[in-house]
Amino acid sequence: MEKLRVGVIGCGSIAQYRHLPEYKLNKNVELVAVCDINEERAQATAEKYGAKAYTSYEELLCNGLVDAVSVCTPNYLHAPISIEALNAGVHVLCEKPMATSKQEAEEMIAAAKANGKKLMIAHNQRFVPSHQRARQLIQSGEVGKIYSFRTAFGHGGPEGWSVDGKDSWFFEKEKAFVGAMGDLGVHKTDLLRYVLGEEITEVGSFVETSAKNFADVDDNAVCVLKTESGIIGTLAASWSYVSKEDNSTIIYGEKAILRLEEDPVNSLVVQYANGEVVNYQLGKIQSNDAGGQNTTHVINKFVDSVINNEEVPVTGEEGMRSLEVILAALESNETKQIVRVRER
Repeated sequence: MEKLRVGVIGCGSIAQYRHLPEYKLNKNVELVAVCDINEERAQATAEKYGAKAYTSYEELLCNGLVDAVSVCTPNYLHAPISIEALNAGVHVLCEKPMATSKQEAEEMIAAAKANGKKLMIAHNQRFVPSHQRARQLIQSGEVGKIYSFRTAFGHGGPEGWSVDGKDSWFFEKEKAFVGAMGDLGVHKTDLLRYVLGEEITEVGSFVETSAKNFADVDDNAVCVLKTESGIIGTLAASWSYVSKEDNSTIIYGEKAILRLEEDPVNSLVVQYANGEVVNYQLGKIQSNDAGGQNTTHVINKFVDSVINNEEVPVTGEEGMRSLEVILAALESNETKQIVRVRER
């Protein structure tokens, strides 16, 4: 079987830590091209991975060199680059949040359909073993009716992670469009939708910049969410957690409480109403800390979907629904009103 020829557009941290090494490890992939507007970075990455370097994504896409690309650019470029790639007949794996508006997301989905190409959004939290097990327990009825939840995703901020430190695009509203709420919050809206198996219908939020005085985007957000069946809970997204990362979720049900990624050893703890406790050691969550999983599963799932011509596990529609919750949260913060999702 011929290998899938892949290009990576944007050679920043997410590409360096995730996409490039994971493509390199996939035996069905030939990493043929990398692109970055920083020519030095593009060249260094190309040399490291034995690929061709580009500073123009248009040039990379128009020469027929690649079958698929990862879009690992600042958020404001996700939609335009993805659409151009799809229109060039190239499959796309796009980082999250997939776009900066619902309209952009819809245009991406339409471009994928029109060209018969795959569009997958890199929501890796769906592939974390504890999250998958929790979804199964809820679907099987083991937890009973779900009453409430709380979820958080916080760390010290992208300056400790981004190749550009405090000068990173993450802190520029024009390029990022949203701060911690989009960077981390969208992971958790997608996770909640996946684990609960329900859409989020109403959002109330406070979105602030309190820790990063050099940033013009939010670094702390707390939302109250309500699902279609009436489950209510909170979501916190933060770039101001100065000690270790928090990526935990607690789901409160009729028969049990599920504690996900809260305990450093037991990735899922189930506390039953009768006092019984079951601990699952399912492996560490993918994280930026040493000791996290060395694969997000996202790249392998994307490659498998393209090669086997199957539907991708996180479609553009799924990415858009998770984005819509974030957009509603931003609207809620501005209007000081509860915002209904999907009626906007």
